[in-house]
Amino acid sequence: MRFYTEYLTFQTARHREYLNITNKVEEAVEKCNIQEGMVLVSAMHITAGVWVNDAEDGLIADIDEWLEHLAPFREDYRHHRTGETNGDSHLKSLLVHHQVIVPVTKGKLDFGPWQQIYYAEFDGQRRKRVIIKVMGE
Repeated sequence: MRFYTEYLTFQTARHREYLNITNKVEEAVEKCNIQEGMVLVSAMHITAGVWVNDAEDGLIADIDEWLEHLAPFREDYRHHRTGETNGDSHLKSLLVHHQVIVPVTKGKLDFGPWQQIYYAEFDGQRRKRVIIKVMGE
């Protein structure tokens, strides 16, 4: 069994941003040189997330609108009593989750049609990390 770990670092220009990181994950799988296994992709911050979905701009805008509807910015979050102002970012992260596992078959990510991996930033404009952990034979 082989393992490979890689860290991606992001500092987004906007407070909320969605980055397609599929190619970076594919590169990590190639570096590990496995044929069968899986890859874990996990946001290492509590105001970010990772998801698998379609890479279509309209859908990304719909997801952003949906998240803002479910967890809008508000002044009155109890979390803000700590001096932070990112209560909505924590809630958005819970909605999309912080990690995904994707199977690897014949040395490639084994996706369904249209699936891509996205990093979701909800409290951006500072350095954040994602871990990619490839496991297999």
